[in-house]
Amino acid sequence: MTVSAPPIEIEDLHKSFGELEVLRGVDLSVTTGEVICIIGPSGSGKSTLLRCVNLLEVPSAGRVLIEGYDITDPETDVDEVRAKIGMVFQQFNLFPHLTVLKNLTIAQRKVLGRATDEAISVAEAMLSRVGLADKRDEYPIRLSGGQQQRVAIARSLCMNPDMMLFDEPTSALDPELIDEVLDVMRALADEGMTMLIVTHEMRFAKQVADRVLFIDEGVIQEQGPPSDVLENPKNERTRRFLRAVEH
Repeated sequence: MTVSAPPIEIEDLHKSFGELEVLRGVDLSVTTGEVICIIGPSGSGKSTLLRCVNLLEVPSAGRVLIEGYDITDPETDVDEVRAKIGMVFQQFNLFPHLTVLKNLTIAQRKVLGRATDEAISVAEAMLSRVGLADKRDEYPIRLSGGQQQRVAIARSLCMNPDMMLFDEPTSALDPELIDEVLDVMRALADEGMTMLIVTHEMRFAKQVADRVLFIDEGVIQEQGPPSDVLENPKNERTRRFLRAVEH
């Protein structure tokens, strides 16, 4: 498979849960280093789309290609392809009984087979990257929500992903803690990380995204540069959504 294949290609993606059709034919190609913010009302299919990208949800129809590899093909080694993708959820999903350092080293050792010394070295570097070098020996319960989410981001970065998926990473945080997480994500964008971000943070999307997608009723209703979609939307449904968010 050629190295030049796009990081993510989604072709006619459908996903149903029983009778409920959540995604109804999504097409999307993501270029290397592109930051895409996905916005839309609750229940529109945003998070389901993200979870289909790394096969946490199995699509009902269509294809998802990661760097040219069809992750929806039964012949594909899903774990090998999934290793290219970091994911950060709304909830931090840290192991409460492990220190921050052990939370960051366990997958490195068990999945990547890294020696303990190397795993610790990588973990310390990533904690420094998210501004938490001094928290390596703390337990998650001793951290604020913003700090826990930054640890979760550092944990993903320890696996050397080629791209990152963020599913509303600030929605569980108190307002004053949101910026510390968004600042880490801004830095990743500046460093050229390919990112798909489901978010309600319109100011962040305006500042950081190369492209904004507005999803409703399981389809992409509108997409384009933030200045177009967020400031001068063509679609009436997008306009109504943005008016509701502003109020």
